[in-house]
Amino acid sequence: MTETETTTLGSADIMRVMDLLPHRYPFLLVDRIVEMNGDESCIGIKNVTINEPQFAGHFPTRPVMPGVMLIEGMAQTAGALCVSAKLGASRPKLVYFMTIDKVKFRKPVEPGDVVEYHMSKLRQRANMWWYRGEAKVAGKVVAEAELSAMLVTE
Repeated sequence: MTETETTTLGSADIMRVMDLLPHRYPFLLVDRIVEMNGDESCIGIKNVTINEPQFAGHFPTRPVMPGVMLIEGMAQTAGALCVSAKLGASRPKLVYFMTIDKVKFRKPVEPGDVVEYHMSKLRQRANMWWYRGEAKVAGKVVAEAELSAMLVTE
């Protein structure tokens, strides 16, 4: 990008997120997406609340959001970004989560936390997309991973 070019940042409220993704409650793990920069990067937001079904058993005396759900939230955020970038005649019907690499969990996420999924594109080839993500609470990394997704148009 040259100095004279500008980047237009987009966003997606919950209705737009549901238009981009097939997931629904209780498995939709992104409440909104902010700072969408084409298919390059974005930040997804998840408001963690005690009334979510996983907290009945994980764990009843100290509710902690399962780490796999943090990774799924990252994947959904990246998937919505990919689909948003491909709107039009070739709009994908589904996004399949393909790989997870370099996963690290740093800190527990609890009800009342606001998780930010910071996703950055590593590369894209044909219908495959690779992203690096960090889940953050109050600016601190709670989980990180590299993941890939495949867009399916048929």
